[in-house]
Amino acid sequence: VNDFTPICVVGSTPLLLVVSAKSEVKNVQELVAMLKADPDKYNYASTGNGTVIHLANELFLHEAGARARHIPYKDLGPLVSDLRSGTVDFGVFGASAARAHLRSGAIRAVGVFGAARSPAEPSIPTVVEQGLPNVVIEGWFAFIGPAGMPAAEVKHANEAVATAFRTKEVTEALARNGTSIKPDSPQEALAYFRSEAARYASLAQKAGVVPQ
Repeated sequence: VNDFTPICVVGSTPLLLVVSAKSEVKNVQELVAMLKADPDKYNYASTGNGTVIHLANELFLHEAGARARHIPYKDLGPLVSDLRSGTVDFGVFGASAARAHLRSGAIRAVGVFGAARSPAEPSIPTVVEQGLPNVVIEGWFAFIGPAGMPAAEVKHANEAVATAFRTKEVTEALARNGTSIKPDSPQEALAYFRSEAARYASLAQKAGVVPQ
């Protein structure tokens, strides 16, 4: 956190737990039962070692008391292709990245990793609703500046970002993908960065993630 200056956490986007449409799994309970029935058989995909997608999968597995092999991908294209074909058994997608594949019927979402259902996908129940109350994690995005940025510049940048992202056109466009816009203050952003850093460090330790 000391390597840059937090300006504003702009908002967040839901993460979806997904399986191939070819899978017989229809909900979280069925997925957990499948994983526990044969712990060394199944695998999951992520967009890279240590990413939020990787750690979201690991949070799910940890809370479910299950395990699966991690297959990291460098690009989303091959990941989607292998998930569609059933080469990998499940994974986590950002709502916007998953939308087209959900609509085409190529993949199936079995849960949302949020505290509440996504307004963009209200028919998909949360993982919390399905018996895992601690599986709450989402993608978020923020503006940052270089370390030591003058307070007046931080304030000016924060106000500009908040104004831009609160415009009707922007909020409506992002809402269609389930993205929630809630610009905060620099002080709130700093506190959030610190709490998230601690949270992900704990998740990384549980998952056995090491720098590569």
